Amino acid sequence: MDNNKVLAVVNGREVTGEDYNLFINSLDPQLKAYFTQEEYNKDIVNELVYQQLLYEEAIENGVDKEEDFLKVLEKTKQSMLKTYSLGKLLSTVKITDEEMKEFYEKNKDLFIKGETAKASHILVDEEDKANEIYEKVKDGDNFAELAKKFSTCPSSERGGELGEFQKGQMVKEFEDAVFSNEIGTITEPVKTQFGYHIIRIDDKKDASTLSFDEAKDRIYNELKRKKEQEVYNKKVDELKEKYKVEIKN
Repeated sequence: MDNNKVLAVVNGREVTGEDYNLFINSLDPQLKAYFTQEEYNKDIVNELVYQQLLYEEAIENGVDKEEDFLKVLEKTKQSMLKTYSLGKLLSTVKITDEEMKEFYEKNKDLFIKGETAKASHILVDEEDKANEIYEKVKDGDNFAELAKKFSTCPSSERGGELGEFQKGQMVKEFEDAVFSNEIGTITEPVKTQFGYHIIRIDDKKDASTLSFDEAKDRIYNELKRKKEQEVYNKKVDELKEKYKVEIKN
């Protein structure tokens, strides 16, 4: 929303789009997603008005002059200034493509991607039911439709598709069945702690090394974290020389 848009006026004070945006950004991600479906939400505007009414009363009653409030205000100011100063310091950190490429070439062993597979499954609680469904699959019934109808796994909504996963991400019995069979295989029911699975192996890939482009975001985040820590430590060492510090038991 436009920061300058006036949404309401309370006792001569404007409630603006900037207030609206700040309120939205303070919400947790789920609520934020809900409230940002539309540019304007009446409930939020009403809440901002209610808060402004409380503010007006607080000013009228001199709450902003009370000693307890001034203490809280000072602590809040200190906290915000620390956070702002840290952000300003860390904003000086820059990562170049050359640095990322050099890191990639020197650390390719960090970017080895293990064997992966894609699979779909139908999960049921009882062995007899699993065997019955397996026979339907063998007879040519549509796997995805059977998954939607019978599977107790949330993946049933996608026809049983689990997407891509690496070795070590699934329980052993399930993983063994997937990686020991060929693409296109539909397994007999496999028992795990979750129940009985009829598994279709949709794809498999051997271990490989991620390309630079595939690893780029990961490299950037790693270098940024390291540089930020270095900049922070250097600044702290400088300030410890500048200001007296006493650590007391």
